[in-house]
Amino acid sequence: MSRYTLGVIQMDSQDNKEENLKAIVDLIELAVEKGAKLVSMPESVNYIGLDNAKNAEIIPEGKTFNLLAEEAVKHNIWLHCGSIYEISEDVNRPYNTTMVINPKGELVAKYSKIHPFDVIIDNGPSVRESDTISPGKEIVTVDTGEVGHLGLSICYDMRFGELYRLMALQGAEILFVPANFTLQTGKDHWMPILRTRAIENGCYVVAAGQYGIKPSFQAYGKSLIIDPWGNIISMASDRTDVITAEIDLDYVKQVRKQLGTLDNRRTDIYSLKVLNKD
Repeated sequence: MSRYTLGVIQMDSQDNKEENLKAIVDLIELAVEKGAKLVSMPESVNYIGLDNAKNAEIIPEGKTFNLLAEEAVKHNIWLHCGSIYEISEDVNRPYNTTMVINPKGELVAKYSKIHPFDVIIDNGPSVRESDTISPGKEIVTVDTGEVGHLGLSICYDMRFGELYRLMALQGAEILFVPANFTLQTGKDHWMPILRTRAIENGCYVVAAGQYGIKPSFQAYGKSLIIDPWGNIISMASDRTDVITAEIDLDYVKQVRKQLGTLDNRRTDIYSLKVLNKD
């Protein structure tokens, strides 16, 4: 389908996984009531606390995946699970992994965050995610054939523009940026960076965010859907919320044809390439 309604969930996930999962089910249902055919969720959607490793799961056999797969089948929708902690080779440092699930309840793609959030903000939070999270090893896009070609990323990834250009060159039409973004940086950087990613690549940008008080900082919220021209076409309020917007994949082609930011690159002078791609 070239046009459909996309839903974005904003929520305040905490350290009670059962309560978080109950909230997810309710919010998916609300998104479906609003007509969503694809629903996106925030980073760390099922758990935010101090023991990532203990709450890591196997994908796709784990509890969270199975629950979301059931919801996808029940409502005949696509689900983008912002991220959960996935068991990795390092038992103390799980992956931070996003998933795409089709209406049959099948895992069609997963991506593990490649840029850990390691920052020291003056008069703000100091976080070293690489101490508790293993970085991913590959760039992931998936052409669903139904809801578009999706590019997957997570939160801090958004600061690395090369990643999004590579995904656009691989065909991505919608760039997903589920996040648990800090209030300190979000008030200045969240919207400008996300709008830039949309504009420079001629893509929709879908950014489902956490809000509320977390162990290390206050989350910014302000979940967004941005069109390929850079317009914010839907934004969440400062609470648990579900927003929607119409996605028009033909508009992606239209904007790219007008601005030419992919076709007019000077590849005789500079280039980008994925180093670990087979």
